Amino acid sequence: QVQLVESGGGLVQAGGSLRLSCAASGSIFSINAMAWYRQAPGKQRELVATITSGGSTNYADSVKGRCTISRDNAKNTMYLQMNSLKPEDTAVYYCNGRVVVTTTLRAYDFWGQGTQVTVSS
Repeated sequence: QVQLVESGGGLVQAGGSLRLSCAASGSIFSINAMAWYRQAPGKQRELVATITSGGSTNYADSVKGRCTISRDNAKNTMYLQMNSLKPEDTAVYYCNGRVVVTTTLRAYDFWGQGTQVTVSS
């Protein structure tokens, strides 16, 4: 089995910064694309940023220029550096990974449990 565990969330004032981490472990052969999603109360889950195994990135317009997604393939870990945070960034942030598992060498989507980010005004 594969586990994705997020960390780094918390309470921060508007204009502040946070760095989220997502550590993957378990029966991992390789990890293809990874992504951060977020879900605010009463809203649908939305894509924040994606990163391929080669390091190509994409961002939602709402975070472009304020957030940086990165990964360390050797550590099976992904990061999201968030700067100039706004109250509207308040949400539960989830990591997602397209993981090739060792047992079948097939790729499956896995999700973390989420980490709360709260930005006060």
